[in-house]
Amino acid sequence: MKITADALLFDNDGTLLSSMESVYRCWTRWAQEYGITAEQFAAVELHGRPAAEIAADLLPAEQVGAAVARIEQLEVEDVPNGGTRLLPGTRELLDTLPAGRWAVVTSATRRLAEARLAAVGIVPPLLIAADDITRGKPDPEPFLLAAAKLGADPARCVVFEDAPAGLAAGRAGGMTTVALTTTHPAHELTADVVVPDLSAVAALATEGGVEISAGA
Repeated sequence: MKITADALLFDNDGTLLSSMESVYRCWTRWAQEYGITAEQFAAVELHGRPAAEIAADLLPAEQVGAAVARIEQLEVEDVPNGGTRLLPGTRELLDTLPAGRWAVVTSATRRLAEARLAAVGIVPPLLIAADDITRGKPDPEPFLLAAAKLGADPARCVVFEDAPAGLAAGRAGGMTTVALTTTHPAHELTADVVVPDLSAVAALATEGGVEISAGA
């Protein structure tokens, strides 16, 4: 598929990098600390959602603030322990993009996202994190904010996501969506094009934007 875009908007975990080993290590410890059973924990979707929403699904409202601060602390402190790695194609693709044409849009807090990105040597020109928005994915607010800050028409933005919630957010924002099967099978992902990872995506900067080739 050939796409002409003004901006490329990337989810972070599961799209540019993987920190799933660290995520499950920290969230399992967090759940144990808060007395959440394995059954309760398994019933909640973790991936692609802000920690505040996950905590709100599992705990009384009065505990959510402290619980969110605790999981952020656990995850940031765990970054040096390993478990965060670049996914295939990430470095090669990002190196071809002009600084004003892409952003990272994540459900993680800014502090955590910056720690994980730094661990794999990525410094995005624009980062939209959970701190910056009032409604997380699948609401389109995070992607629409990124488009606005880049001065890009949402209809000419391409969202790269591995999670159903993120893809739904991109579609709701009127953007082209590219799904990666890094964490979910293809049949669970609704997108304009589905690829294994970013190694199946190529980009060429032009005067009019970015020409993208994705998939076969």
